[in-house]
Amino acid sequence: MSAASVKGWCPGALRPMQSGDGLVVRVRPFGGRLDATQISGLAHLAERHGNGLIDVTSRANLQIRGVSEASHRLLVDGLAQLTLLDPDAETESRRNILVTPFWREGDETQALAAELEEALAGSALELPTKFGFAIDDGTSRVLAGNSADVRIERDAAGGLLVRADGAALGRSVARGEAVSAALAVAHWFVASGVRDGRGRMATHLATGAKLPEALRGEAEPAPIMAAARPGLYPQGAMVGVAFGQMLHTTLNQLSACGHALRMTPWRMVLSEGKRTMPSAPGLLTEPYDPALRVIACSGAPRCREAHADTRGLAAALAQNIGGAAQLHVSGCAKGCAHSGAAAITLVATAKGFDLVRGGSTRDEPILRGLDRDDIVRDPSILMGGH
Repeated sequence: MSAASVKGWCPGALRPMQSGDGLVVRVRPFGGRLDATQISGLAHLAERHGNGLIDVTSRANLQIRGVSEASHRLLVDGLAQLTLLDPDAETESRRNILVTPFWREGDETQALAAELEEALAGSALELPTKFGFAIDDGTSRVLAGNSADVRIERDAAGGLLVRADGAALGRSVARGEAVSAALAVAHWFVASGVRDGRGRMATHLATGAKLPEALRGEAEPAPIMAAARPGLYPQGAMVGVAFGQMLHTTLNQLSACGHALRMTPWRMVLSEGKRTMPSAPGLLTEPYDPALRVIACSGAPRCREAHADTRGLAAALAQNIGGAAQLHVSGCAKGCAHSGAAAITLVATAKGFDLVRGGSTRDEPILRGLDRDDIVRDPSILMGGH
């Protein structure tokens, strides 16, 4: 594993992060949804106040890149006009909520999201900035593999439950107590699991922490749904975003459809109600496009921590990594784009790329200092061909 500076916090709109191409301004859509006016407005703001590049993150947010110190204030004013801004940075950092994109009109998902957002805004919880919630209340779960510490889900019979991440079972709750029960689990974690402002629920439980009796339950969550792919769903058209980044013109084309966008943590977006697949540069519309199996961070020169251009390498390798293998190309050892394991992980260092098989950027590599051009010429080295 290579050393890297771990900042321990995530950017926001009010608290941006400096990167190699300027400030990164993260926009957290309320309820995980952007209406057509907001989509068009974000495209305009990214063009006018950034460098025109927009990230789609693993936390179902958008990031406007290349913002200058001078233009940040104007960008924030624009976000406020689009009703995409929190009252302060502390409220913004707490509002870290994944929402299933497969909700239907009239179900409880959006109401639960709004209630949780309001409760978090009114709380004094000092949560780690990577701590998050998931509202995954469909008949099958779609967010089980995504990062969240407290989950509002359903059981097999359709009842609501609240589950601490890392616990197999959850506590059955009535509709009116779901959000308060979720916050109670978060309060317990803050009191017992936060160290130096950091910590995650699953790790806390795995190291021996026990939920209080009042927060435990015996409810088994609903089954997990197969991984979502680009295609048409009852809720609309799901499209992938190649390597999690698009041009502002692509976002503007999506807004021209007149449909809202539902965000996902899979670097895909769902164009609400659309019955044909959108077409624009950088969008992935085929369900088994090889680029869907490749994860790459911003890389150099966009990130100051990165030692190499990750996306150029990822694009060169996408067609050559095997039918089911997942490839993660990281510009440094932090693994910002993907914290978990992948079949193949390449970590850029000052001396070349380190190769990890079946692990993450934090695991010991089996090969070190690989040359980029050698990897492109002979990708079999990644699969153990040598």
